[in-house]
Amino acid sequence: MHEHASARQAVEAMVRRGDLEGLLRSAEVIHGHLCPFLALGVKAGQYALTHLARQGHGLEEVVAIVESNNCFTDGIQVVTGCTLGNSGLIFKDLGKTAVTVARRRDGAGVRLVVRSDFREGLFARYPAAGPLFDLVVVKRQGTPEDRHRFQHLWAAVARRELETPLAEQFLIQNLTIQVPEQARSFGGVICQRCGEGVTEHRVRVAEGQPVCLACAGEEYGILTGQGIVWVKES
Repeated sequence: MHEHASARQAVEAMVRRGDLEGLLRSAEVIHGHLCPFLALGVKAGQYALTHLARQGHGLEEVVAIVESNNCFTDGIQVVTGCTLGNSGLIFKDLGKTAVTVARRRDGAGVRLVVRSDFREGLFARYPAAGPLFDLVVVKRQGTPEDRHRFQHLWAAVARRELETPLAEQFLIQNLTIQVPEQARSFGGVICQRCGEGVTEHRVRVAEGQPVCLACAGEEYGILTGQGIVWVKES
């Protein structure tokens, strides 16, 4: 095995043998807690890599195109190795719990989208979860005991959902996509107003000098829990 792949060896081994429980524990490390949609991301990522016969080093061999920035996406990142930092993760701000994982070399891919009735079915299967979810997550209320009970229940639901057949959770489509170009390497420029370094493709010219977007007073995108928003420095 190449040296650069050794850090992901454990994850890749779990993908190959279908160890969803182990992958879920790995995803919990970055996500901070266990929840059903994190489990769905783990399952979708493991299925996609297995279906495409890729190990998923996260080194531009595959791309993962997610359509929401929620718990599901963290499961995808951990299992596939596709992240914002290695340019393997692409974000489409559609608000859908869905992912397309595709091979870079030929664009062959698979899209998994969570069934529209999944949440309704989830709360029907686990009737105690619905009221606690509404109280703790939606309303941001409840006592410490409510939150503690919810965390334990939600983690148990996540583990149980690992056992649910994939077809009951997702619609799955095989497809071929036009894979985006690999990330370019840009040089750095010093903003002549704030003195900070900035990649050259984000530089603007003001009064004949290179400045960053913030100093230029231009809008730039921020990815928040609400999706992509456009702001200017005040």
